[in-house]
Amino acid sequence: MSRIFWDTNLFIYLFEGADEEAERVAALRRRMIERRDQLLTSTLTLGELLVKPLDAGRRDLARRYTQAIETAAAILPFDRAAARAFAEIRRDRSIRPPDAIQLACAAAVGTDLFLTNDRRLARKHIQGIQFIQSLNEAVI
Repeated sequence: MSRIFWDTNLFIYLFEGADEEAERVAALRRRMIERRDQLLTSTLTLGELLVKPLDAGRRDLARRYTQAIETAAAILPFDRAAARAFAEIRRDRSIRPPDAIQLACAAAVGTDLFLTNDRRLARKHIQGIQFIQSLNEAVI
């Protein structure tokens, strides 16, 4: 069993996509369930996912997204431990603040694998995260 953090874009592919990326994420989730891996994400992910439905006046869709995430994943807060990790991560100014928040939430609780579709992040080494991989390179 591994602790696997999904960046926002994986949920977007899963919820809104109908292409190869959506199928890849769905297959990844099925494999995680088989392996009994724990899915992690952050409150930032939830906020980012709700922007489009709320902007379109789709409160029903916002509720469905919220329920789906709350059912499937542990939603990590940006708390004091994450704030400390954020400050360390942001010493690397090439990491944008939203990405640093995601990485900090994952690092603060100890994460085996951080999955994103941002290949720039996949080259980073963050204390508290064993591996950072892009979706296309993920093997579990």
